[in-house]
Amino acid sequence: MSHLPLLADIDAPDRGRRSLPPRPAVAGRSRPASHSLRFRLRRIAAFTLLILVAATVFSLYSALEAPSNSPFGIRLVEWLRDNGAAGVVSEVESLYYSWNAPSTGGRRLSSLPSVGIAAAARSRGYTPPAIAPLIQPALSGEGRWHGTGLSVGGGSPVLVATFRPDPNYPQMVAGVAWIDSSRAWLQLYPGRYEPPGSAAGAAHVPAQLRGRLLATFNSGFKLEDNRGGFVAFGHTYAPLAAGQATFIRYRDGTADVRAWSGGPQPGANVEFARQNLPLIVDGGRLNPNLSDGPQWGATLGNAVRVWRSGVGVDAHGNILYAGADLQTATSLAKILQRAGAVRAMELDINSEWVTFNFFSAWGAGGAQKLLPGMTRDPTRYLTPDDRDFFAVYARR
Repeated sequence: MSHLPLLADIDAPDRGRRSLPPRPAVAGRSRPASHSLRFRLRRIAAFTLLILVAATVFSLYSALEAPSNSPFGIRLVEWLRDNGAAGVVSEVESLYYSWNAPSTGGRRLSSLPSVGIAAAARSRGYTPPAIAPLIQPALSGEGRWHGTGLSVGGGSPVLVATFRPDPNYPQMVAGVAWIDSSRAWLQLYPGRYEPPGSAAGAAHVPAQLRGRLLATFNSGFKLEDNRGGFVAFGHTYAPLAAGQATFIRYRDGTADVRAWSGGPQPGANVEFARQNLPLIVDGGRLNPNLSDGPQWGATLGNAVRVWRSGVGVDAHGNILYAGADLQTATSLAKILQRAGAVRAMELDINSEWVTFNFFSAWGAGGAQKLLPGMTRDPTRYLTPDDRDFFAVYARR
């Protein structure tokens, strides 16, 4: 006889299932939570990396697209230096210059590059003696001063000369310019980007002053590399540092190169002051610390042979400029010393920055380079330039 199932029989299986241990579903739910956390962390990391890449690309693009008269490669290297890769750039540069270092000896030159217009004509004032050649026999015109085509007071206020500065490297040629302080005056101009904080201005020789322009030449290192002072047109871009070599022009138009012994402000008598490292020549003698590499080039030091430039003053208060390829700080100092400098300082280095141009016609006409190997155009500084520079004008 069939019978209906008891209520207890029906409930028993349910009660049994409720009494079983919990399924491992609880443990399973913890894995999706951990996976979700890792996913969120990866998203945050990817988003952060994207922001950094975008910021880097934008910074590089802005640097390369900003107004500039420097070649693309130079702007790229400058951007790398300014954005944490200075050490890498310095190492690459050192390797490059080491691989391309000149060998001693070799074939001697048969002639020097033509520079200037004609033999220097004597004026009523002082004329510097010829630079005594170091290599014999001397080449035609070696060490002899030549005029640049413009006459003030009966003679050229800017004279130029070339000579071979090192018997061990008979193919090296140094270019030297002499500027008569009694017939010429100088002015320091801030560039478009150097020194930092330069006001939006011309960054080139003003058009209204080109009628008396005699020459232009490069200034010193970027301020972040030399930690020196910079004063021009009544504005202190960086305070002057005691002991630093300083190129000074006073209100009366006279100029000097000396170690700074004053305070951070130049005083009312100073028209401009540009500092760059210690003196390389003082009292007619070489600085005994020229072997201390890092201070003579933040990235290349003393010993690497590159384009170098310097400025000095002779015993009569006239200005001397020197520039040459394949120079150390020591050999540059010797060039200026041999040309007659009693005090001298290093200016900028590397081929893109070493520039001396002179003009053979009034109104900035007939622009010529001091040495043909100087890479920039002879009209550099007649258009806006990224770096600060000096201009030389005839006195009235």
